[in-house]
Amino acid sequence: MTKLIGISGSLRQGSMNSALLRAARDLMPEGSSLRICSISGIPLYDGDVEQREGIPAAVADLKEAIAEADGLILATPEYNNSVPGVLKNAIDWLSRPASDIPHVFGGKPVALMGASPGPFGTLLSQTAWLPVFKTLGAQLWSGDRLFVSRASDVFGEDGTLTDARIRERLTRFLLGFDAFAQAHGPVRDRAVPD
Repeated sequence: MTKLIGISGSLRQGSMNSALLRAARDLMPEGSSLRICSISGIPLYDGDVEQREGIPAAVADLKEAIAEADGLILATPEYNNSVPGVLKNAIDWLSRPASDIPHVFGGKPVALMGASPGPFGTLLSQTAWLPVFKTLGAQLWSGDRLFVSRASDVFGEDGTLTDARIRERLTRFLLGFDAFAQAHGPVRDRAVPD
């Protein structure tokens, strides 16, 4: 059973990326799960605060959840042709102290997806994330990236995924990443031959 963590890069209640992540949770392959975690409550990174007060509780909890998971799915918006600041800030906190990076991100399977009202579906944002996760030592899944363009047309007013074509693409995306996370996730969960 694969246990994945999903993080939306938007704090907005009506976020299309949060809706995409909820749809992913509902479409996970049988026997696998996706736990959605929030970056709400993570303060702006400040090295003085880290030195004085240590790692904030919201960051420590999220770090442990990611470390214990078999993989991480990032649903990233695209702001000004790049990554959203709130999500980059969260990742920066999650990499502190630097000695914790191998525990949290080292070898961690990571998949990128995103929804945008524009025509390119977070292509530039997802591309901008690649060097960040490479630097952190994560295993970026290159089997697929999910770009949902014109996303306001694929979700209902209540945030449910209504587009059958996108639902099918998301299902394939999840099957592929689930298999990758099973094969490349923590050694503790893989069968070791005698």
